[in-house]
Amino acid sequence: MAMVDTAVQSAQQDDTQRVLDTLTLAFAADPAVRWMYPEPQQYLRSFPAFAQAFGGSAIAHRTALVSEGYSGAALWLPPHTAPDEEGLTALLEESVTERERTDAFAVFEEMVHYHPDEPHWYLPLIGVDPARQGRGYGSAMLQHALRRCDDERLPAYLEATSPRNVPLYKRHGFEVIGTIRIGNCPPIFPMLRMARR
Repeated sequence: MAMVDTAVQSAQQDDTQRVLDTLTLAFAADPAVRWMYPEPQQYLRSFPAFAQAFGGSAIAHRTALVSEGYSGAALWLPPHTAPDEEGLTALLEESVTERERTDAFAVFEEMVHYHPDEPHWYLPLIGVDPARQGRGYGSAMLQHALRRCDDERLPAYLEATSPRNVPLYKRHGFEVIGTIRIGNCPPIFPMLRMARR
């Protein structure tokens, strides 16, 4: 597929539903997410609320990014900002089957241990509509945000929930700093990128 020269901009409050729709399409085949929500109806019903609780505050902070035509979306949480833990806990309690719930909570607890202690930018979710993947939208959103990280001399942190995405993040300077393996959940790879200035 041809690479595009894509514009990236901050998502506005009015964009929330479109951002969630893009991420819902993007994560429909994600190994870790679909382990948590294996049934199609369960996924479609629960994932938008999950994305909102996990990274939705990025929209209020004006640090969520979208690429051209909402082909992609990235929820960047600025330093000293965290996912909505109460909202996530309540959602996991009601939306994840009892069989996987204990492991899901353990996965999230393990993820917290890998976060840097110092101030950092956190990318809980980034995704591109599958019909438009492979055209550079994800890279454009990463480059846009990482310039800010470098300007502020702050590290960036994320968890790759698919081994397929690890090479993309490595190309942008992230390094794998561990592997999270809990129960039957597919492996998750915490990744850290130090500022380049």
